[in-house]
Amino acid sequence: MKSYYLLQFFAVLINMGVLLATIPRPMGVSISMTSFYNPEKPFRCLDGLASMPFEYVNDDYCDCSDGSDEPGTSACPNGKFHCTNPGYLPSNILASRVNDGICDCCDGTDEWGGKIECVNNCKELGKKLREELERINILQEEGFQQRTALSEEGKRRKEEKKTELEQLEKERIDLEAIKIELEAKKKEVEGPEKEAKDKHQKAWEESKSSHIAEMEKVHALVAFHELDTNDDKLVDLPEMAARPEFDIDANGDVSHEEAREHLEDVDQADFDHFLEKVWPNIKDFYKPSELEEPPKGDKHEETESVTTSEPPTDQATPYKNLIRKPPPLGDEEFDEEDADEEEEEEEGEDLDDDVEEKKEENKDDEKMPEYDEETKALIAAADEVRIKFNDAESKLRDADRKISDLKNYMEIDFGPDEEFSQLMGHCFEYTDREYTYKLCPFDRATQKPKNGGSETTLGRWGEWNGPAEDKYYSQLYTKGQGCWNGPDRSTKVILACGLENQLTGTSEPSRCEYQYTFSTPSACKRQPQKNTPEHLHTEL
Repeated sequence: MKSYYLLQFFAVLINMGVLLATIPRPMGVSISMTSFYNPEKPFRCLDGLASMPFEYVNDDYCDCSDGSDEPGTSACPNGKFHCTNPGYLPSNILASRVNDGICDCCDGTDEWGGKIECVNNCKELGKKLREELERINILQEEGFQQRTALSEEGKRRKEEKKTELEQLEKERIDLEAIKIELEAKKKEVEGPEKEAKDKHQKAWEESKSSHIAEMEKVHALVAFHELDTNDDKLVDLPEMAARPEFDIDANGDVSHEEAREHLEDVDQADFDHFLEKVWPNIKDFYKPSELEEPPKGDKHEETESVTTSEPPTDQATPYKNLIRKPPPLGDEEFDEEDADEEEEEEEGEDLDDDVEEKKEENKDDEKMPEYDEETKALIAAADEVRIKFNDAESKLRDADRKISDLKNYMEIDFGPDEEFSQLMGHCFEYTDREYTYKLCPFDRATQKPKNGGSETTLGRWGEWNGPAEDKYYSQLYTKGQGCWNGPDRSTKVILACGLENQLTGTSEPSRCEYQYTFSTPSACKRQPQKNTPEHLHTEL
């Protein structure tokens, strides 16, 4: 936008040059300074420190300390030579460039000494300038028309969001009331539900603990009978010493002391002592012999039989006879070795089946039984209220999120006429030789290596930071990722009038400070003046 007005100003200067180029004045003097160089009067230095006859002007000798008496020569090192450049833009050059053999003025007036002949190309330059003015005028006109439409759309969108916010805030009051009511109802029905479930849980845990204790007695009884090799209903030191797993120091022999330590400092133990003192300490490393599974019977009868202080005599024999099945008889050609192998295979299969069966039984034992019908009814009633409460809570959260998003939107400055709101929610990219840069207006600026790697945040939306006379000239994105041993990254976005939303360039003016250029119709802020090329002088 600034370039547009600058070019319009240049056009005015072109016209002035056309109108005033014929006014008599000393060489190197601008039109605006002509009145100070009157040949009819003595010349007074522009700094007012000295005066002299007018013929001293441009006599190739520096008489004034400010060099103003030699505007057309190189006599004064601090002097300025004015290029009139009729048909183009006037300019000032250092007096030292006068007659240096290089054409600095497009009209060639700086090389009046004859060292070189300069071609006057001011007309061609003026033509290019008019073409540029025309291009910018067209761009500004079309861009402004788009901006007007975008502004209307932005205002409409903001009004819609304002209405939506007001409606949501009203709905939220009702949603919160429903949630509070359902929350109270939920607490009311969850009390009896919890009480019934806790009661069921406690009963199951007690039953499970009792079952575990009974099974532990069974395991202990099996081990007791196996260790009691002489069937005297006692496990003594020699019987313990015969088992290699009780070799504490791993020297290949179970000593008297080691056996006594396992029997908890007694020479012999009955079943009660074994169950209470010995079994808890040896069960993790005790290695039972290969036994057949005891005959399946009623668990209640089995557990009831192991509650006595001493195992009955008739129980000893069954457990003692579980070591091996005898080989089948009756076939004269029976091969004992084959029979053993067949027996081992059958036993292995039976053992695998038993293991799987036990696993399934254990799983069933570990599962808590179903609730009774009364408890199920309480749970169903509580579930129904919980579903309603969760739904109400979810709707309230959604409403809060939408309200927060709408309030954030309403607080963003999208320009004096909401013309920049159309950029919200979109991202634009620009790629150079090394990086792909991204700008998501009113959100963030990022950078990502082209050859792969993580994205680096160069700043998050901060504020408009254009100059006082044009606040919306640029944006500032701050608090990006920190530079190594440096400040947080930040990005300044310069906005220019364009017919498309486009990220057109990036740079890094200083360490960790980036600059984007972004063109958008929203930056075409003001309808161009009717000072178009048709109104400019074309004969320059």
